[in-house]
Amino acid sequence: MEEEAVVPRPVSLLPPGTRNYLTAVGAQRLRGELSRLVEVERPALADLPADDPETKQRREIMDRRVDYLQESLRTADVQTSPPDAGRVNFGATVTVRDSQGKESTYRLVGVDETHPDQNWISWLAPIAKALWNARVGQKVPFKFPSGRTELEIVRIVYETR
Repeated sequence: MEEEAVVPRPVSLLPPGTRNYLTAVGAQRLRGELSRLVEVERPALADLPADDPETKQRREIMDRRVDYLQESLRTADVQTSPPDAGRVNFGATVTVRDSQGKESTYRLVGVDETHPDQNWISWLAPIAKALWNARVGQKVPFKFPSGRTELEIVRIVYETR
């Protein structure tokens, strides 16, 4: 008899008691994914044989993702405007210059909307914490795995939608 794979229940990436901040765009993206899963992908699975192990696994994975998205959206604290647009806070896109003159840009977003390839980082990430509340022109110390440096805040931008 073939064993069925157990699909682990998704776990929140937030430390207990931490608010589930999302940008308005991130919340919209998660709502869109949830809608697509429930209205398009789930019904498409209904046409497949229910006793097929691969179909069962796909359905279980999808149901877990649906549960995760529903919980994330239920607990979301959607941030639409920064408390102080002149400081680095949640939702900011921050450009920094390191001590060698190299510029990097990061966007501080919720844990469910991070995208490392685009430098969208969690507001709980160490670099986000180092930049938090800094102003343009301010230098903040930060330790990368490659060593310590100072990051100068070059630009702070917030989405306006």
